[in-house]
Amino acid sequence: MRATHRAAAALSVLACVFAGCTPQQDSSKVTSAEPGSTGSTTSEPTASETPVDPSTPLGWGPTVGELEQAQEIVAAMSSEQLAGQVIVGRYLGSDPAEVAAMLRKHHLAGISITNGNVVDEAQVRAMTAALTQASLDDGRDFPPVLGVDQEGGYVSHLRGIATEFPAFDAAGAAIESQGAEGRKVVSQASYATGLELRDLGFTWVFAPVADVTIGAADPTIGTRSASEDPAIAAEATAAAVRGFDAAGVVSTVKHFPGHGGATSDSHDTLPRLDSPLAQLQEQDLPPFEAAIATHAPAVMLAHLDLTAIAPGVPSSLAPEVYELLREDLGFEGVAITDSLGMGAVASSFKPAVTALNAGADLLLMPVDTVETHRVVTKAIDEGEVSRERAEEAAARVVAVQLWQQRAAAATPIPPDVTSLAQDAAAALTAAAY
Repeated sequence: MRATHRAAAALSVLACVFAGCTPQQDSSKVTSAEPGSTGSTTSEPTASETPVDPSTPLGWGPTVGELEQAQEIVAAMSSEQLAGQVIVGRYLGSDPAEVAAMLRKHHLAGISITNGNVVDEAQVRAMTAALTQASLDDGRDFPPVLGVDQEGGYVSHLRGIATEFPAFDAAGAAIESQGAEGRKVVSQASYATGLELRDLGFTWVFAPVADVTIGAADPTIGTRSASEDPAIAAEATAAAVRGFDAAGVVSTVKHFPGHGGATSDSHDTLPRLDSPLAQLQEQDLPPFEAAIATHAPAVMLAHLDLTAIAPGVPSSLAPEVYELLREDLGFEGVAITDSLGMGAVASSFKPAVTALNAGADLLLMPVDTVETHRVVTKAIDEGEVSRERAEEAAARVVAVQLWQQRAAAATPIPPDVTSLAQDAAAALTAAAY
């Protein structure tokens, strides 16, 4: 099949998905299924209640039944297993056997693979296969969190292995110039990226970037942002989430509540953001709201000093910021921190424990994965992190992995996935420029 026919066929098959016409579920009807809550969908209904069908989808991917299954799984875990299930570790090296042994020994939810772990395509495939097997060997029949920063542009850790896509500002440009047709192109690009990542063994992608950049004064996000216009950024973010969902890969909308207005880099220091809440709501939150409305499964918390919400405390460690995400925006999925090895939080006292207690479900790339596992295990054993909070976090993670397993099984990887990705990259570039 010629490339143009492949791209047209893929767009035709996915037209309904990318138009947002998948069944919508009012999450308010299933809030009793929240992990760790006293009201569970497993309890007997009262006379005025109707039992919830286990196949009912939640607003972030998994079904009610998958969440209940996840709750049962984590309830049977030891403290060591539970602590591991909320950590996505970092690994310094490229040996598949060594990182797989670390995942199994410490029961890690998964590993974030960076360009420092990557040698070539064969080694990447060997690493993801070894990690998947290690998770199975640890007694888990759901896939591990195998994530990578593959945003397009310069933040693409699989450069030279996966297809190169333009930076995400191309998505905003495509939508701004072509409207609905541009949204389809953006969704197709994310769909093709997701399939290609799955083909390489990944289950998560740390994208899309929902930040609204302020332009030249923004040293961190820049072209990683779809636009300086919140409305365009919202459309691009939602379109990308639809594409990743359709590909059966877990997307990670980042960096809540918006890093695009920060004038310093959280990799190095804790940026201070003095925007009042009303400005955040108008400028920074619309892309996250759009993503959540589009059933985003995961949201990544930024490391920012939000003086209007939690002054002096990194936002990834602040309960008030998780409350903004959960209560104001209604997000019920997996809340993951940005890397806990970044300069903004690395020197904080027990940042993993603080983040868990604040509301995080996944702790991304702590400075020392093994030591963090020990610290979190001890915190659970000694009640510094309640068993209920740890189970709530872990159950969300397991539930989204059960969804990913099901979604991937329903969406086979086509044999011409590389050509599909190359066509999608070319289409996005053409639509944007």
